[in-house]
Amino acid sequence: MNSEYDVLKLKNQLCFPLYLCAKEVTHRYGDILAELDLTYTQYVVMMYLWEVGEGSVKAMGEALMLDPSTLTPLLKKLESKGYITRTRSETDERSLMIRLTEDGAQLKDKAVIVPQKMKQCIGLTDSEGEDLCRLLMKVLANIEKE
Repeated sequence: MNSEYDVLKLKNQLCFPLYLCAKEVTHRYGDILAELDLTYTQYVVMMYLWEVGEGSVKAMGEALMLDPSTLTPLLKKLESKGYITRTRSETDERSLMIRLTEDGAQLKDKAVIVPQKMKQCIGLTDSEGEDLCRLLMKVLANIEKE
């Protein structure tokens, strides 16, 4: 017998497994990233910089969907670890430019094992992982449209 309240059961929710997976995956990343002395969010910033080389705080915030109140202390911490520099843009003094230091660039060599460790932890095939990523990006794009 179906009840009008069946829609409220946890097993019928998309949000609950998404929440649990996000929580657990972030926790597992934390365990792995502890070896690199990085938090998950610091790791995301470093991946962004390894990909683009350098960029403004504004561009980084937009790309990573992080607001300045989250990004600023995170960047200060990465700077204190010697992984990045923060300097004013030569063309726009209001803009802060973020660049990798040599140590920050070299950290990439140690971090290259992180995705493989996470892949083992998650236990999906390459195809399943690609499908999941595609679907999650679709969900995100749809939410952003609203």
